[in-house]
Amino acid sequence: MSTTLSRVFVARLLGLDVFDPLGDRLGRLRDVVVLSRGNRGAPHVVGIVVEVPGKKRVFVPMTRITSIDQTQVICTGLVNLRRFEQRGAETLVVAELFDRRVTLADGSGDATIEDIAMDRHRSGDWIVSKLFVRRGHSLSPLSRLRRNETLIIDWADAQQGAKNEPQAATQFVATHEDLKPADFAEALQEMSDKRRFEVASELQDERLADVLQEMREGDQVEILSALDVERAADVLEEMDPDDAADLLAELPSAQAEELLQLMEPEGAEDVRRLLEYDEDTAGGLMTPVPVILPPEATVAEALAHVRREELSPALASSIFITRPPLETPTGRFLGVVHIQQLLRYPPPEPLGNLVDKNLEPVSDQAHISEVARALATYNLNSLPVVNEDGRLVGAVTVDDVLDHLLPDDWRAHEDDAPIRKLGGRIG
Repeated sequence: MSTTLSRVFVARLLGLDVFDPLGDRLGRLRDVVVLSRGNRGAPHVVGIVVEVPGKKRVFVPMTRITSIDQTQVICTGLVNLRRFEQRGAETLVVAELFDRRVTLADGSGDATIEDIAMDRHRSGDWIVSKLFVRRGHSLSPLSRLRRNETLIIDWADAQQGAKNEPQAATQFVATHEDLKPADFAEALQEMSDKRRFEVASELQDERLADVLQEMREGDQVEILSALDVERAADVLEEMDPDDAADLLAELPSAQAEELLQLMEPEGAEDVRRLLEYDEDTAGGLMTPVPVILPPEATVAEALAHVRREELSPALASSIFITRPPLETPTGRFLGVVHIQQLLRYPPPEPLGNLVDKNLEPVSDQAHISEVARALATYNLNSLPVVNEDGRLVGAVTVDDVLDHLLPDDWRAHEDDAPIRKLGGRIG
């Protein structure tokens, strides 16, 4: 292996592009896999975890790595593209070692691992050599003065705590703050239950809500159930009402009702209304909070509403025009203004002049098949949903329909189509 560095710190590698020898990008480095040798010394580095196109994480053995520096990683290109699965004594450095508490061998107290260095030996093997740690609390007065001091120590100079010992997740969350919620969810699903709960507990409510919405239902239930009940209610309030309703529907009715009681009344009311519908109906799929404006509102006001960062592209594609009240269930539904129309008219133009009155809404009791046909027939991203009184109660988006039609385990579905020549996993 040719390499410009014989020692590298893992935190500096995170997010680096991984290339094959021809310069084609394979993906991005997300973690490093080490193999514990028990009492026989520091762990061996056996490979890296690379996020390839399609947001799948795969294993690349160190025997395939030809070069590592501060800007990129180069491998042979012979990569097995099966989804990475942790084996036996393997440990993920970022997911499991960062934030782990250790006891310093010199008797000066505890410390927390913030980074790990790995060295390449003459044999070509990579070994964990150094720990970058931050001192923690201690009963010693001198050690208390050194609190928050950082230092680099040998692996042998730190005594590891038990694997089942509670572990912080500050470093993991900080090093993955750039990940989109779906990618963060993918990383969480690769972890042990214990570590998954620790990382989830470290996230802010809004971030955790976004991540939960991208996870499998079973994982959602496990994480929410592991949280303090009041915090679980806070996280549900941050979720989109339709996603919160789907999650609550998976819980025992007593637990779901307890969480609804702890939520803010307005948010709980939206979720309760959604729970009344069968899951195969438009009402069971819809979101009750699309963009709703009166006919007197202007193009400028509408553009300001669809610019909101938290709005999905599908919901931002249409503005639903109704009579007051503008909260669902609204006053009489009048029609839809499409985002392309907003771009063709001056800012002061009233929306009432632009309404598409030919687009028929669907009933909240309409079956999913009827909703799918309407979206496909008219090439729409979203569709208005009305109740029997002609009041808008929500909107169904194309991604809502896809989520429902795909298999329950689609988030974990393995795509066997190779994008690189396959090689066996070599540890």
